[in-house]
Amino acid sequence: MKTAADLFARKGYGGVGTAELCAATGYGKGALYHHIRSKEDLLLDIMTVYLRELLADAEAILAREAEAEARIQGLSLSLMRAVVQDNAQMTVCFREVHALSPDHRRGVLRLHGDYFRLWERMMNEARDAGQLRSVDADEIKGLLGMYFYSFLWIGPGREGDIEALAAKFSDLVLGACRRD
Repeated sequence: MKTAADLFARKGYGGVGTAELCAATGYGKGALYHHIRSKEDLLLDIMTVYLRELLADAEAILAREAEAEARIQGLSLSLMRAVVQDNAQMTVCFREVHALSPDHRRGVLRLHGDYFRLWERMMNEARDAGQLRSVDADEIKGLLGMYFYSFLWIGPGREGDIEALAAKFSDLVLGACRRD
């Protein structure tokens, strides 16, 4: 999956054929299809594995942390790790979702929606506890967009910057959402 994600991120899903996947992975066509069901299913797996891991990590953070600031810092670090360490997968997910069949596309968009609703729940809980101001859905989408679209300019190779980037982003979120 990592090799395919790197290829799809560089050349686009439509620009990579089975022969190129075989050459890059070292598998023959039969061996490749022993490991994957189809090229589209490989694309779907690339998009969903990191999203499911991101969701599981976020659920664990929310279960572990009670305070809004610690939750936002934890979610920020988790998301920035994904941006930096799973950069090719994120690139593919955002640029190639249109290449999926309608059912698969709905599944990926559902996972994105689940992640949004997790942040929405966290923000509502923080509001109810008096920790943050009321933050509406448009604001949450804007804040998440700051994270998700950072894959365009952060790129791979920033492993040493993950904590610093996460702190900058969480400071922006907290600054935007603190009670006056």
